[in-house]
Amino acid sequence: MADAKVIPFDDDRSRSGAGRRRGVLPGGRAQGPAPAGPAPVSALPGGQVPEGAAEAVGDVSQDGTGGPGSGWDRRIAGGLAFLRRRLTGDYDVDEFGYDKELTDQVLMSMLRPLADKYFRVEVKGIENIPSDGGALIVANHSGTLPLDGLMLQVAVHDNHPAERHLRLLAADLVFMLPVVNELARKAGHTLACAEDAERLLQGGEVVGVMPEGFKGIGKPFGERYKLQRFGRGGFVSTALRAGVPIVPCSIVGAEEIYPMIGNSKTLARVLGVPYFPITPTFPWLGPLGALPLPTKWTIQFGDPIPTDGYPPEAAEDPMLMFNLTDQVREQIQHTLYKLLVQRRSVFF
Repeated sequence: MADAKVIPFDDDRSRSGAGRRRGVLPGGRAQGPAPAGPAPVSALPGGQVPEGAAEAVGDVSQDGTGGPGSGWDRRIAGGLAFLRRRLTGDYDVDEFGYDKELTDQVLMSMLRPLADKYFRVEVKGIENIPSDGGALIVANHSGTLPLDGLMLQVAVHDNHPAERHLRLLAADLVFMLPVVNELARKAGHTLACAEDAERLLQGGEVVGVMPEGFKGIGKPFGERYKLQRFGRGGFVSTALRAGVPIVPCSIVGAEEIYPMIGNSKTLARVLGVPYFPITPTFPWLGPLGALPLPTKWTIQFGDPIPTDGYPPEAAEDPMLMFNLTDQVREQIQHTLYKLLVQRRSVFF
C-alpha cells in the first residue's frame, strides 16, 4: 500500500483543543465551543501505522524538509480551516468590530498587490513607530478617494518588524455607506471621535488620523501637496491624555491618482457627498475613468514627538495644543516638499 499522506485541516490550532477560546460574534454574543480537532492517524489492520504518516502531518518529510506541493497543501489546509472558523463563528471580534483574522488573511491580501505592484509604495522611517504601546500617526490626506489611508495601513503592517496594525479614524460618511461600513469596521477603522481614539491608544494600539479630512482629500489639483487646516488640534489633546508619541507622516504620490480639475456642487448636493470630482478621465470614460493612475508613492514617517512629559492638565491648554498642532503640520509639510524635490517623476 502506498504511504498515507495526511493534510492538516486546522494546523494552526492545538490538536487536543486545549486552550481554545470561545469566539465572540459582532454585538458581543459568545459562540459555543469549537468542534473537536481531527482524529489522529489510525493504524492499519495489520497493527502498523503507515510509514511516514506522522511526518506527513504538516507536509514535512522525514528529513525535515517540505515534500512536493507542500506549499499548496498548507494553503489549501489553511483556507479550509479559515472557512470552517468563519462558518462556525469560531473567531474573535473586538468591541469596535475589528476582525484581525479577516484583515490579515483577506483584506490585506487584497490591498497588498495595489500597494506593492500598482503604486509601488516606498516606506521610509518605519523605525519611528514604536514596537509596542500606543502611538498616534498623523498624516496628510489627498487623492479624491481615500486610498491613501488604506495604503498607509498596508505600509505599517508589512514593513514594521512587529507587524503592527494601524487603526484608522474615519469620517462618519464611511459608516453611513452600505458594505463599506461593515468592511471598515472589520478592518479596524472606527469613528473619528476623541473617546474612541483615546481608548484605542490607552489599549496600546497604533492609531492613524488625517486631520485635513474632506478639505484635504477633495482639494483641487492646483493645490496639491499644500496642507489644509488641521482643525482645532483635537488629535493633540487625545495624544496628551493617552501619553503616547505623535508620529508625523508624509505621503507623496496620492495627489495625482485622480487629478481633480473640477467639482460639480449640484451633483454633490443631490448625492449627499462633500464633493463630486471631475477629472481628466471621470466621468467622461465611465467606469474606466474610476481607475486610479499608477503613480509612484513614498510614505515617510518622521521623528516622533513625545507627549508623556506633560502634566495631566496640559490636554486642556489651548496654547500648547496650538503649538504642537503647528509643529506636526510644519514637519509634515516640510517633508512633503523634500520628497517632491527628490522624486524623479510622478510615475517612476
